[in-house]
Amino acid sequence: MPARAIAPNVSTIPHHIAIVMDGNGRWATKRFLPRVAGHKKGVDALRACVTHCGERGVKVLTVFAFSSENWNRPPEEVSGLMELLAVALSREVPHLKGEGVRIQFVGDRSALSEKVRAGLLQAEAATASNTRLVFNVCFNYGGRWDIAQAAARLAARGEAITEQSIDESMALAHVPDPDLLIRTGGEKRLSNFLLWQAAYAELYFSDKLWPEFDAAALDAAIADYAQRERRFGKTSQQVQPVAKKAA
Repeated sequence: MPARAIAPNVSTIPHHIAIVMDGNGRWATKRFLPRVAGHKKGVDALRACVTHCGERGVKVLTVFAFSSENWNRPPEEVSGLMELLAVALSREVPHLKGEGVRIQFVGDRSALSEKVRAGLLQAEAATASNTRLVFNVCFNYGGRWDIAQAAARLAARGEAITEQSIDESMALAHVPDPDLLIRTGGEKRLSNFLLWQAAYAELYFSDKLWPEFDAAALDAAIADYAQRERRFGKTSQQVQPVAKKAA
C-alpha cells in the first residue's frame, strides 16, 4: 500500500473538487477483463472517494460519470454502464443518505430511458435534505451542451445573455465553481468537462487509473492544491496577506 500523504490543514481544503474519472477500461484491459469490470471497480473507488471527501471537509464533489460522447462507445459497454447505474443507485443511495450526502445528477436526461430517469429522481429525492456533502454526478453531460442549454434557456425567456445570466443558468448553478479539478489515467485534457465552471480551477493530473485512485492519492492531490497560489487575475502581492509591522 502506498504511503499516505500528509493530511493538509483544514484551511487549505478545496471547497469543491471535480474529477474526470479516467482509466476504468484500461484497468480492466490490463487484467484481461471486460471493460465493464473496470467500471464496476471504478464504482468502488468512487464510493471510497465520496467518503474521504466528507471526512476531509470537502463540501462539493462533482464527477464525470458518462459524457455525451460516450454514446459512441461499443454498444455492449454503453448497455453495461446503464445497467451498472441502475444497480449502483439501488445499492449506494442508502449509504449516501446515511453519510449525509446529497446526490444531484447533472446532464441531458432526454436520451435516458424512463426507468433510468425515474431512478435518478428517486435518488435525488431520497437525499434532498442532506447537507454534509453535495455529490454531483455528471451523466450524459458535456461542457458545450451545458453552455448551449444555458443560452437557449435565456433566449427562450427573452433575457439578456451576459456572463452572470449564463452562470446562473448553467447546470451546476446550485454550487460554486470547482477549486480543484483532478483527472486520472495519465491524460492531460478536460474532454468537454465543466468548460465554463473550470475557468479558474487548479488542475491536477494523476497517472493512476481511476480504480487505483485511493484516499492517499486524493490526499496527495489536496496537498498539491494547498501549495498553489490562487490569484484570479491579480498579482502575487495583491493576494498575499500583508505582514504585520513589528510592535
